[in-house]
Amino acid sequence: MSHTAHIPSHRKPRQRASKSALRAGVAGGVLSTIAVAGAAGPAQAEPVTQTIEMPTITTGLSTAVAASAQATQQVALDLETRAYEDAAAESAAKKAKKAQAEAVRKAEAKKKAEAKAKAEAAERAERASRTAERTTLSAPAASSSGNSSSASAPSSSSSTATGSAAAIVAFAKAQVGDAYVSGGTGPNAWDCSGLVQAAYRTVGVDLPRVSQSQSTVGTPVSLDNLQPGDILYWGGAGSAYHVAIYVGGGEFVGAQNSSTGTVQRSLDYDRPTGAVRVL
Repeated sequence: MSHTAHIPSHRKPRQRASKSALRAGVAGGVLSTIAVAGAAGPAQAEPVTQTIEMPTITTGLSTAVAASAQATQQVALDLETRAYEDAAAESAAKKAKKAQAEAVRKAEAKKKAEAKAKAEAAERAERASRTAERTTLSAPAASSSGNSSSASAPSSSSSTATGSAAAIVAFAKAQVGDAYVSGGTGPNAWDCSGLVQAAYRTVGVDLPRVSQSQSTVGTPVSLDNLQPGDILYWGGAGSAYHVAIYVGGGEFVGAQNSSTGTVQRSLDYDRPTGAVRVL
């Protein structure tokens, strides 16, 4: 493009003279009309004594305030409702936990009661079985004992252990409270022959392991002539099903059964069939 080319101007074009004249005429006419009207009016105008009060726009503000108050009240109500619900839930949870604990306690108590009843029933059954077997075998045992002891009057049994017998008695008594386990040989669980064997081992006497063999070792003695340390047996000599140690004072120590464990009892608790003396 040539530097001499016409560049259009961005300034607004001047208004035409006719439009200016028209505007001037209109303005003059309006001013003239106002002047005439003023001249035609009264010479003195009365002062304005009435004040026009503009209306106050308060409707929208009142509505907003009312809405805000209602919203605040609703929030407070919601919070209170939630607090009640949370408190109710917490109370229900505590009650459920307490009920569960009570149910567990009752179940444990019932279980213990059933176990105790079962143990007592087992002990009664075992005692009944021993009594029946003793009744069956007592006649041969009595005749054998009668041949060896003649018709002399029974002497009272000694209740004081001495020497090796005292050591055997002390060992047996020290095991009272231990558990009964079939085949147990100590140190905290025994069966009947395992306890007798261990007691005699403390004084250097090695007994057979089972009750049948232990009931035939040593010398048969009358139940009316027992001494501490004697071996008591239930059943027949050579076929005994239970053994224990006489500890004096009309009592014995034995590993009875799984429900009672190792106990010290009177001979009247479970009268033995016979006895043998090893020492």
